[in-house]
Formats: sequence, structure tokens, C-alpha cells
Amino acid sequence: MTRYFAIVPAAGSGSRCAGELPKQYRSIAGRPLLHHALAALCRCPFVDRVWVVLSPEDSWWRQYEWTSLGHKLETLFCGGSTRSASVANGLRAAATAAHDDDWVLVHDAARPCLTQTMLSDLREQLDGDPVGGLLAVPVADTLKRANDGQRVLRTESRDGLWQAQTPQMFRYGLLVRVLAEYPGGTDEASAIEAAGHAPRLVRADSSNLKVTYPADLLLAEMILLARSRLQP
Repeated sequence: MTRYFAIVPAAGSGSRCAGELPKQYRSIAGRPLLHHALAALCRCPFVDRVWVVLSPEDSWWRQYEWTSLGHKLETLFCGGSTRSASVANGLRAAATAAHDDDWVLVHDAARPCLTQTMLSDLREQLDGDPVGGLLAVPVADTLKRANDGQRVLRTESRDGLWQAQTPQMFRYGLLVRVLAEYPGGTDEASAIEAAGHAPRLVRADSSNLKVTYPADLLLAEMILLARSRLQP
């Protein structure tokens, strides 16, 4: 039977979010940002195991409580200098549990607003897909290309453009191979594309935002708190 695993690379410092505390440990809705990302995956009924990949020098993880996330969560202190390296190291550590045909969902540590509906849509739409795919949203805003002086050079067409999100879900064996051959991509899908494959885009929505700048923390917190008030 095909199994589903998740990897969350969390070895970065999040320098664009400002402050000495790494972004993934910034507090949001009473919990570290990373906690919310992991919780969504640990709650998912079809995900068998969740590996969080931390820097070997991480001194913050043990300062927080993670036991509430349950038995699915495993910690790996083998993060690399890039996202791709951290994911590749996590995949190597997962080799004792995962087989080539199993699915791996790679999720950003800085996306705290992932929902179970998004995860279910990803699984259902990629069921039987020969490549795999990722959550994404069509680009809605007008796009401007800037020159070196930060003035508008031209307006870019947004037709057919999508904004990539995570999780990105691919077969374990394929992901291991392409990340070894194409390690320079900014996400897993770009490595899959470089290998000549076409990942499927699974529509999500803009609430699955990535916290990048300080203002994003407030927006993500508002989304999480609003959802919590709607829960019975």
C-alpha cells in the first residue's frame, strides 16, 4: 500500500523577517510559527509520519513543547545550508521507512495556515498522477518588471502564471533522484521541472501564505484566530 510522509525543512534563519530569533520560532497565536505548520500535517489522517529537519546547531527547538503534536512527529538535526540540501538530507534519513512509490509532501516551515481541505485536495487530485504536483494559486495582481533604479520597466502578462505554495507532493524515489541531480532550485517542483517533468498545479487559496516579512506574522495570526473562533 502506498504511504504518505511529510518533510518540513526548518534549518533556515529567516533573515527577511528581522530579529535574532529564527523566523520559524516567532510566536503566532500563542505558538511558534513552526508548530502550526507541523500541526496541520500531524493532524492529517493519511500522513503516516512527519519529519522536521533542523540545523545541527539549533538551540531553540528544545525550549518549546512539541509533545501535543503526537507520535507522528520525528526530529532530524541534519539540515543543510539550503532548502534543497535540508530536504535531501531528510529524504536520506527517511530511507528506512519510505519506498520509491510512496508520496512525500514537502511543506514550508513558514506556512502556518495550511488546512485539512487543502491537504485532501492535494491527495485526491494527484491520486494516480505519474509526476505529482503542488498547491498553488493563480496570480491575481498586475505584475511590474523593475529596472535597476526601481522604476517600472514594463508590465508583465499574468496569463497562465501561478504562485507556488506548499506542500509539494512527489514520489519518494523520483524526489531523491532529481534533488541529487538538480540541487539548485528554490523548491522541489523546480527540480522536477529541470528533470523534464511537468508537475500538476492544485488550486489552493491565498490564506496558505508564507510568512516572509514581519507584517506577514500579523496577517497569519489573524487567519488562525479567525478559524479558531469558527471551530465548534
